[in-house]
Amino acid sequence: MKVYTDISQFKGIGHPVLTIGTFDGVHVGHQKIINRVNQLAKEAAGESVLLTFYPHPRMVLFPHDESLRLLSTQTEKIELLEKLGLDHLIIHPFNKDFSRLSAVEYVRDILVQTIGTKTLVIGHDHQFGRNREGGLEQLREFAPLYDFAVEEIPAQEIDAVAISSTKIRRALLEGDVTTANDYLGHPYTLGGVVVHGRKIGRKIGYPTANIQVPDKTKLIPTEGVYAVKLFLPGGEEKKGMLYIGRLPEFNASDTPTIEVNIFDFEGELYDVAIKMELMKFIRPYIRFENEEELKLQLEKDKSASEVILSDFS
Repeated sequence: MKVYTDISQFKGIGHPVLTIGTFDGVHVGHQKIINRVNQLAKEAAGESVLLTFYPHPRMVLFPHDESLRLLSTQTEKIELLEKLGLDHLIIHPFNKDFSRLSAVEYVRDILVQTIGTKTLVIGHDHQFGRNREGGLEQLREFAPLYDFAVEEIPAQEIDAVAISSTKIRRALLEGDVTTANDYLGHPYTLGGVVVHGRKIGRKIGYPTANIQVPDKTKLIPTEGVYAVKLFLPGGEEKKGMLYIGRLPEFNASDTPTIEVNIFDFEGELYDVAIKMELMKFIRPYIRFENEEELKLQLEKDKSASEVILSDFS
């Protein structure tokens, strides 16, 4: 997959089959769109193209709104899209000038003149142009004028529940990792750099790596304990249990923390980036009265995690 960080870097190809969107989380619905784009490109002896934007449009249009939480970082999104066999990924900078393009300017100047789109595949709710003035109806009007075809992918459903990034976020904030992963079509990923912590876990036999997530817009699931798979530098895979939330020890403050106990691992990981896949929620936050209570609970958490993770070997 070729990645472009500006649409000006994209040089026209013979028969571009295009889709557009933020594709946050690259969930099952997104995957169906991309699979269809790949299929149409293959049938037409063309190439598949995805146009997305960075930063997220909401960050530009509403700069003082810090509530945005995303399912995937830019790096995670690129990795997920590459696995789907996409030929070209255009990550165009989103700014105020771009947001002011009218619907016709967006189609004529970007989709047709710059990308050379021959087929456009979109989700049922796609909107574009200044004030989101354009939609499926306008695209169908523009298509014969600019010589491209439009194909709509209707709302995707699992068990009659429409898949959306919003519903996945809600599930994660409720601790429902199973539903979130089903909707995503892959485990929810959380990653960051290992930093120094208070080393309390080490004293009671459960050393943890404290994780600092660098992207402030990345959604952090609800507090509690999770069974996780880990990916260390060099491709080494491990299993472990992740804790998110307030410090659980007696007399501790309410400062939030993200820390993981890695099973069957010895060594230091400070300043190293690690990635975790959340497989299942174990239990919610509990405040303990003493170290012994905490240690007993961690033993139960580890046993539960090992049973769960044995099903994901």
